Amino acid sequence: MILGINKSIFRRILFSSMLTVLLGLCVVGLLISLLTKSYIIDSKKEELLRKAKRVNLAVQNATVLDDSVKDLLIFFDQSYETRIWIFDLQGKIVATSSKDEVYIGKSVDASIVKKVKNGENTILNMEFEGMKESMLSVVVPWGKDNQVFGGIVLHSPVTGMNETITNLRETILWGTLFGLLLSAVIASYLSWTISQPLQKIDRVAAKIGMGDYSERIRIQSKDEIGDLAGTINHMVEKLEIVDQEKKKLEQIRQDFLANVSHELRTPLTAMQGFLEALQDGLIDESAKPRYYGIIYNETLHMNRLVDDIMDLIKLENNEIILSRSPVDVKSLLTQIAFKFEPEASAKGTSIGLQISTELPKAYADLSRLEQIANNLIKNAIKFTENGSIVIRAFYEEPYIRIVFSDTGIGISPDDLEMIWERFFKVDRGRSKKNQGTGLGLAIVRELVMLHEGKIEVQSEIDKGTTFNVWIPGVEMVQDKNLTG
Repeated sequence: MILGINKSIFRRILFSSMLTVLLGLCVVGLLISLLTKSYIIDSKKEELLRKAKRVNLAVQNATVLDDSVKDLLIFFDQSYETRIWIFDLQGKIVATSSKDEVYIGKSVDASIVKKVKNGENTILNMEFEGMKESMLSVVVPWGKDNQVFGGIVLHSPVTGMNETITNLRETILWGTLFGLLLSAVIASYLSWTISQPLQKIDRVAAKIGMGDYSERIRIQSKDEIGDLAGTINHMVEKLEIVDQEKKKLEQIRQDFLANVSHELRTPLTAMQGFLEALQDGLIDESAKPRYYGIIYNETLHMNRLVDDIMDLIKLENNEIILSRSPVDVKSLLTQIAFKFEPEASAKGTSIGLQISTELPKAYADLSRLEQIANNLIKNAIKFTENGSIVIRAFYEEPYIRIVFSDTGIGISPDDLEMIWERFFKVDRGRSKKNQGTGLGLAIVRELVMLHEGKIEVQSEIDKGTTFNVWIPGVEMVQDKNLTG
C-alpha cells in the first residue's frame, strides 16, 4: 500500500514537473529564437541601409560608370562583405561588384524602380536568376540631392543568421534536457520528503485501527504534513482518553450490575424463604410478626434502590425541575440530625451541629436539599463506628456552605477520584455489611450542580471524610436578578 502511494506521488510530481519544464522551455526557446531572428534581421537591415547610403555617397557624382566606379564597388563588396548592384531609371542593372558581371543588363522589379524614383528606401528579400541562396536586400536611390539616376542594391546572405538561430535552438534543447533531468531529481526528492512522513502516518493509523494508542507520529516539519501529524497526534490522545473513559465506564457498569443484582437478590431470597416458611406453616404464631417485619424492611430496601435508580435516570435526562424558594438551612439540618440520631447511636456514633447564628436562607428546592443532606449523613453513618459526625453551616458569600465531617474509615486516594462516578462503590473490598449501589454520591453531585452550587471532598484513610457543599444564598439570586 505504501509502495503504491509512493509510486503514485512520484509519478505525479515527476510528470507534472517534467511537463512544466518541457512546455516552459519550449515556449521560452521559441520566443527567444523568434525574437533573436527578428533582432538579427532588423540589425542587418539597418546596417545594410547605412552601407548602401555610404556607397551612394561614393558614387553619386559619377554620371558615367567607368572602371574606377566598378573598382570602388569591388572595394565596398570586400569591405562590407555584401554584393552591390546599381541600376538605372529603367530598372536595368548597369554595374555590379561581381567581377564576372553576370547580372549586368538584367532588370529589377518595376515596383522597386517606382519607389526609387520617389526617393524611398526598400527592404526585402530578393531572388535573382542564378542565385541559389535567399538574400536580405536593401535598395536606396542613387543620386544627389533631388536628382535620381537610379538605385543601389546591397544584399547579404542569411546563412550566418540561420546558423545562429540553429545554435541557439541547440542550446535551448540541451537546456531542456538538463531541465528535465533536474526536474526528475527534484521530483524524486519531493516524493521522498512527502512519502516518508506519509509512511509514518500510515503506520500509526494502522496501529490506531487495531486499538493501540501508544504510538505517536514524530515529524518535525512545519508544513501541512507536520500540521496533519500534529492533528493526528492530538486525535490519538483524545481517542486514548475516550477509550480509557469507555473502559472505566464499562467497569463501573459491570460493578453496578453486580451490585444491583446482589442488592436485589439478597432481599428477594430472604423474602422468598420467609414467605415459604409462613406458607408451609413452619413459623409459630408468636414469631410471625418478627418475620413480617423482616419482609417489610426488605421491601423498603428494594424500594429505596429503585428510587435511587429512577432519580439518577431523571437527573441524567434533565427531567427533574427544581421548585426553588428560600430555605431555612438551620431548621432543615436540625430536623435531619434528630432523624438520624437513633441510627447513629446504634453504631456508637454521635451527631453534632455547629450552625452560624446569623445564617441567611438558601435558595433551593427544600425536598432536594434534604435529599442531599440525607445521602451525605447516611454515607457518614455507614462508614463510621464509635466515632462522631459534625454538621456545620455558615455563610460564605454568596453561598451557604454546609460541611459534613466524620471520623470514619476514610476513602483511599484511588477511590477518591472515582466516588462521583455513577454506580461506583467507595467501600469496594471492605466489610460486606456496608455494601451499597454506589448511587448516592452521584445523585448528590447532580443535585448540587442542578442548584448551581458546588461540592468537594477531602479524606484520609482511617481518619475520616469531609464533604463541603455550597448552595446559592437568597442574596446571590437577588443580585443576579438585579444585574440581569
